[in-house]
Amino acid sequence: MPLLDLLLEAGNLKRLPRTGWLLRGVPNPESIADHSYRVALITLFLADELKVKGVDVNVERALKMALLHDLAEARITDIPLTAQYYIDKGKAEKKAAMELFIKTPKPEEYFRLWREYEEELSLEGRLVKFADKLEMLIQACEYERAGFSNLDEFWGALDSLRESEFYEHFRELVDGLAERRKGR
Repeated sequence: MPLLDLLLEAGNLKRLPRTGWLLRGVPNPESIADHSYRVALITLFLADELKVKGVDVNVERALKMALLHDLAEARITDIPLTAQYYIDKGKAEKKAAMELFIKTPKPEEYFRLWREYEEELSLEGRLVKFADKLEMLIQACEYERAGFSNLDEFWGALDSLRESEFYEHFRELVDGLAERRKGR
């Protein structure tokens, strides 16, 4: 039963930690599944807000991308930036995604959505990428408030958020997060 096998394998995401936090001294960091859940939640709220503002965003498409964006990590794990210097994460992730999506009812659609996210090929793909970075910074803020330090490198994503086409819509969120960090 390919779909059951996929669902069982996806359970790895609940057990696999986000390794960037581990490498920076956070002893029990969030799992990949924890991260993915909040990315999906952020995506839902941001996409709905964009719709209210008259932006033609497909909320369902964005949510599908958010739910699928880290599924390949069930096989390849969360490869930290330091390791990505030595290996081709993109190639490994693409192969894992293709192998996993083949077990789904709509393999071509799911792979296309995953690729749109990875390569930021659509408004929805770019929105999920924005949500992914925003979630990482929210998590960094939470860890810093809990007393962990040495997380400055993660805050480099703040510039990327400010350069995004979505910044004008979510300036208050992004700048509010930066302000909270200052007020640690």
